[in-house]
Amino acid sequence: MKLLIATPLYPPEIGGPATYAKLLVEGLPGKGIEVELVKFSEVRHLPKLIRHYAYYRRVLKAARHADIVLALDPVSVGLPAMKAAQKAGKPFVVKIVGDYAWEQGQQRFGVTQNLDEFVETARVSFPVRILRRIQTRVARSAVRVIVPSEYLKDIVTAWGIAPEKIQVINNAINIPVRLPAFGKESGTFLIVSAGRDVPWKHFDALRRVGENNPKHPNWRVHIASGVPREEALGWMKAADVFVLNSSYEGFPHALIEAMTLGTPVVATDAKFHRNLLDNGQAGLLVPIGDEGALEERLETVEQDRSGAAVRARVAQERMKRFELSSMLESTAYFLKQIV
Repeated sequence: MKLLIATPLYPPEIGGPATYAKLLVEGLPGKGIEVELVKFSEVRHLPKLIRHYAYYRRVLKAARHADIVLALDPVSVGLPAMKAAQKAGKPFVVKIVGDYAWEQGQQRFGVTQNLDEFVETARVSFPVRILRRIQTRVARSAVRVIVPSEYLKDIVTAWGIAPEKIQVINNAINIPVRLPAFGKESGTFLIVSAGRDVPWKHFDALRRVGENNPKHPNWRVHIASGVPREEALGWMKAADVFVLNSSYEGFPHALIEAMTLGTPVVATDAKFHRNLLDNGQAGLLVPIGDEGALEERLETVEQDRSGAAVRARVAQERMKRFELSSMLESTAYFLKQIV
């Protein structure tokens, strides 16, 4: 069986799709699935629209020799990959890890609602409406849709996609054996967060709480954003606490990585985070947007190191469900049922 993957990112580029694509390329051949990649980076230098047509042509050429076409987002690569798969007469599958229209709306078009409110809102600005139509059309055209969490299944269902068409396959967390080692100044309490610098991560709030705090002059904040994954993981490992202060995560890679590394964690009390942290047994939860509560949770970690270590050990044990072998097995089985 031959799988064609249309990916927006691939190492050394950073991001979830890049990591996921690399894991599939390296792991699926061992499950009897040959993988070919078409990278959007190969056409990104071209002007808009032209780059998408050029990408469509590349995917179409490769799709003629594939059994399935898998796109790793529903818009930038999803739309041209969908068209190419239709032209080549091949089954099309799309992986959705977030609401692209909402994310772009938050970053570029003045959307202020949270995602749960956004998917229930009919009236949106013209650019956001176009993006929403594209992602919904791509999802409807796919024979199956992959999402990494039950929460995202609910979101995609809200787009009007039949639930039975959507398959939940948790992403795998694969930590490199060797990570860069980062030291810290003696006597300091190192608070680390990581991820893309987007509004819903609320890095600014973490900085307000943790930097230049007169009550806690020994606190230091490091945001590992826009750096290679191994560097971000090195900072997570060095941290006294990892904080995910996000108001939205389709799949919280960084939180799961920190828990896998055995670093104590504090995360917002979102549905998926609550489940991961076992309602506070594997890490501390903080109400979304509550900076006072965030400071209190950080104080708890600093003042009760033994309790933080116990929670971190519980977290490490729970993270075995995200092992690479499980994700590859589930993905291979899923794909083989399509052809």
